Amino acid sequence: MNRREALKIAALFAASSVIADAVTIKQKDDKKRALLVIDVQNEYFTGLLPVTYPKNSSSNIVTAIDAATDAHIPIVIVQHTAISKGAKAFVKGTQGWGLHESVQGIKDAHMIEKTMPSAFVGTDLDNWLRKKNIDTVVISGYMTQHCCDTTARYAHHLGYNVEFLSDATATLSFENKAGKVTAEELHRATLVEQQFRFSDVLSTQEWIEKVMDNDKSKI
Repeated sequence: MNRREALKIAALFAASSVIADAVTIKQKDDKKRALLVIDVQNEYFTGLLPVTYPKNSSSNIVTAIDAATDAHIPIVIVQHTAISKGAKAFVKGTQGWGLHESVQGIKDAHMIEKTMPSAFVGTDLDNWLRKKNIDTVVISGYMTQHCCDTTARYAHHLGYNVEFLSDATATLSFENKAGKVTAEELHRATLVEQQFRFSDVLSTQEWIEKVMDNDKSKI
């Protein structure tokens, strides 16, 4: 084998390696997503549990919804209903139970009513996602450490990829017999734990850029 033939063979191997890498990268990032908008209800705005951190979470949720619509990503609107006797919040039919105006009237959104922290428990969410061949759920809404965190963990356990929007989720400060924690501390701790095991934590803008790159790769 002369030097020219050796160089040709080396070039062919290099080219095949690049193509294989490109295919692998595309497959890894070729996710089929659904955006979950969890419990964006009046209770968290004007009711007993107004969220305070991070600021602008509501506008970021709307931004995520708009991006999902543009990218033809299915949207699921989740609404919580309290069923415990004597409940003071999320009582069906009350003003606080109602969906916030920012998430009303979304065309073709799949509506889910839940009674537990996880949007998967007692609902058709898992079946609906699988029928649409969804492999990745995107978490937005309220509260970060409660229904958002629980739904993300459940999704992970069911085999879904999870993307958790850090500034399109929010919470408030809490105090009980176990101690007290600020909204910022609680939010940050939840995000750190989610990134550690269950989710890819992204800002809304980071997620939109990721979705746009993914959408372009399919053209």
